[in-house]
Amino acid sequence: MKKRPNKKKRIFIAILSVVLALISIASFTGMGIISNLLDSQKQAERWAGDSKENFAQLTCYLPADEKIKLSDVYSIRTNAVTRMKEAAIEVDNESTLFVDAWSTTGKATVSSGLGKGDVSVIAVGGNFFDFHPIRLISGNYISEKDLMKDRVLLDEDTAWLLFGGTDLQGLEMRINGIPFVVSGVIEREQDFASKKAYTSGMGIYMSYDAYSLLYEGTAGISCYELCMVEPVDGFTHSFLTEKFPVKNADIVDNSGRYEFGRLFKLLRQFGTRSMQTMGMVYPYWENAARCTEDWCLLLIFVGLFTAVMPVTVLIIITVHYFKRGKDKLTEDLIPVAKDNVEEAIRVRQRRRWEKKHGMHEK
Repeated sequence: MKKRPNKKKRIFIAILSVVLALISIASFTGMGIISNLLDSQKQAERWAGDSKENFAQLTCYLPADEKIKLSDVYSIRTNAVTRMKEAAIEVDNESTLFVDAWSTTGKATVSSGLGKGDVSVIAVGGNFFDFHPIRLISGNYISEKDLMKDRVLLDEDTAWLLFGGTDLQGLEMRINGIPFVVSGVIEREQDFASKKAYTSGMGIYMSYDAYSLLYEGTAGISCYELCMVEPVDGFTHSFLTEKFPVKNADIVDNSGRYEFGRLFKLLRQFGTRSMQTMGMVYPYWENAARCTEDWCLLLIFVGLFTAVMPVTVLIIITVHYFKRGKDKLTEDLIPVAKDNVEEAIRVRQRRRWEKKHGMHEK
């Protein structure tokens, strides 16, 4: 006969199980919070809105020595419409079934009457600020629909350098000696991953068209983002894999990157994920997303590891009480029920006998 643990040991096991269960719950809660931290990964959810359509958000990152042109973007758009029609999806002239954006990074010298300095440039096109809804402090975003491409967004540091303030809409500045107009001022993302990933110092956002004119012959698109209707799983990924002009681009599925199955796939890249053999330089928002992926994977493991003992204890207790209840059922309830049944049978048989021999009571 097995010796039961003494009372102190049982209390210790119970307390430890509760503590580990709380750690497990906190880990999975933290994983849920971190997986929803970055707005740059939620375009599919935002674009779907209240519609019943499913959307997928994917990003194509290009190696440092390869770029695509605007003509390639227009070709992708045309092919997207064709692919959706082939899938019997109705597409009109103002379709909301897909939206895209593109960008590249560089450096520039900015100046005004009050200051001058070198800054990082993110040149953007399409609906970039739908994919990256960075908070505006003042003014407006720049847009593909702008008739004039000479508008520029400054971050806070650049705004203070050039003008000593942040309410700057309409003021003139220069980029590499060319006049531009301030469209607004943005605040950098404040989440821990973006703050850690962004290391480029002062920066501005400008139109890709204007950037191409400044650096004619050297500019090219290094990041293409697409949010597209997803009638079946993998529809958008299959389309980009087939139609994207650079075949060794890194195609990332943003809308599903925090699913448990996809996070566990990162284990196969353990030790090699940070090794870049294609000269890939990711923008800060992708590095931030990769940082949150790593944290989510760590929290999943902590949550699962700390859940082992509480779950085991719960199973043991459940089996114990089930067996105890079964024993009680066998020892107490079943014999009583059996006696009652046997007594009922005897009473019934006696009544039949009495009725047969004329002894049935009237």
